[in-house]
Amino acid sequence: MNDLAALTELISGGGVVALTGAGLSTESGIPDYRGADGKRRFAPMTAQELLADREARRRYWARSYVGWPRFASAGPNQGHYAVAALQAAGYLGPIITQNVDGLHQAAGAVDVAELHGSLEQVVCMQCGEHYARGTVDEWLRLANPDFDRSADGPLRPDGDVAIAESLIAGFRLVHCVVCGSDLLKPDVVMFGESVPKTLVEQCFSYVAAARAVLVLGSSLAVMSGYRFVRRAVREGIPVAVITHGWTRATDEEVSVRVDAPLGETLTGVADALTG
Repeated sequence: MNDLAALTELISGGGVVALTGAGLSTESGIPDYRGADGKRRFAPMTAQELLADREARRRYWARSYVGWPRFASAGPNQGHYAVAALQAAGYLGPIITQNVDGLHQAAGAVDVAELHGSLEQVVCMQCGEHYARGTVDEWLRLANPDFDRSADGPLRPDGDVAIAESLIAGFRLVHCVVCGSDLLKPDVVMFGESVPKTLVEQCFSYVAAARAVLVLGSSLAVMSGYRFVRRAVREGIPVAVITHGWTRATDEEVSVRVDAPLGETLTGVADALTG
């Protein structure tokens, strides 16, 4: 099962769809939601909280304001570049990602289906207007000119940083310029929301047309990604998994499993097939 040669052979046949998770971006400095044991590190804010509670929005945006420069400055790591190289060489087809960091595209990958959206965009929950995150960041800077943005706490997977409640209390929210509401949220699928059905069906079609499915850095703990593995198994399509630590996929579902760092492993596979 833990066989790099078998993994390389599987990918060498082409027609592979990649399903990627947070573990692929940890080497870029963006932490994942779960430890190697599969347990969630913290309870993220839900969309329902953000919609219902103005103080929850103030807390979210204050923390996000502190974390955004670090999140936005993260660049692709060798795993992202290896995936792009394998795709450019014709071994990988579309990429289904659970990540919201845009690092696949930054590394040169195309045909990336972002299951959970992108932190690069902000949406108004009242009128549906969209804004670039950089634009909203500038609004927040102007609204909070004296806010200390230098907190050095650890970056969290959603791009925010835990900060003192005393800092949050004085943070000023900004408003949608179309409808005037402060009901702004990152344009991502937060906990408590569902992936749009049309996107799910598109990804199911990618799986159905694939010769194999390659899971990269995902624990598959949530059905958002695991359903594609289940569909592949049901269709008799082999599944390979590269991750570091626990994954929900069983040995009966997985043809090849490699528990190893993703950057080094994927670079080795890409070099073997494209070098």
